[in-house]
Amino acid sequence: MDFVAGAIGGGLSTAVGYPLDTVKVRIQTEGHYKGIWHCIRETYRTEKVWGFYKGVCASALAVSLISSVSFGTYKNSLCGICKLRYGAAEARPAKLDVALAGAAAGALRVVLMTPSEVAKVRLQTQRNPPPSTASPQPVSKPKYRGSLHCLKVIAKEEGFGGLYKGCSALVCRDCSSSAIYFLTYSALCDWLTPAGKNKPGLLVVLLSGGFAGVLAWGLATPMDVLKSRMQIDESEQHKYKGLIHCARESVRKEGAKVLFKGLGLNCIRAFPVNMVVFVTYEAVLRCTDHYTAKK
Repeated sequence: MDFVAGAIGGGLSTAVGYPLDTVKVRIQTEGHYKGIWHCIRETYRTEKVWGFYKGVCASALAVSLISSVSFGTYKNSLCGICKLRYGAAEARPAKLDVALAGAAAGALRVVLMTPSEVAKVRLQTQRNPPPSTASPQPVSKPKYRGSLHCLKVIAKEEGFGGLYKGCSALVCRDCSSSAIYFLTYSALCDWLTPAGKNKPGLLVVLLSGGFAGVLAWGLATPMDVLKSRMQIDESEQHKYKGLIHCARESVRKEGAKVLFKGLGLNCIRAFPVNMVVFVTYEAVLRCTDHYTAKK
């Protein structure tokens, strides 16, 4: 049931956070924006509301699948670790156990999510210029017509490896951030739940989920910047030879602050998104438990 609850939570969270994710990706990969509001204004001026939702369909499906795998893997890994260390899957886990299970969930997630991340980033940074009445020239068609078409073009032009661009940055980002994510949520729930109560209340889940997301994304932002830059590097460009080269070139040209582009936006987006993820996850599990108990 953890897989189902995670999938529902992930799908709902996409609707909440996707427009800010588009803004974040554009700020991280393009140097001409002066800030968050400038990027929002320019995107709306040239592409209207749809500009914020490019690639959302594939992302919603991918996030649902990934969230399902993430929560399911986390829970099963935690049970396995507890059984191995304490002899019972239901034993109370230590903080290290929670972190290890979270890291395992992050590692598996990378394998599934990298192609959809590549397509999402390419679509989010693709420009569709508005038709001009002053010029008789027809507007050129966008290179990528949708998520599936984007994946097909990448595979054809860049090979299978093109679908996994930025994978090294994703591994570094997701293993560490997922460990921190689940550890923070678990620790805050334990700390904020009054003694004698078995499960955290709604407000505790909302706050714990929101803060867990903010902390995880705050620490993950440098790798997120490098991941986005590597993923928009198309076959004819070959700007970056790998993770270290991308980091070195980005810092050389724009300074160390480039690694923290989108940090504020990541943290702002992370709070409501992860509130939705965890409250939905807990609600689905509790409804299932209640229904099972009545039977």
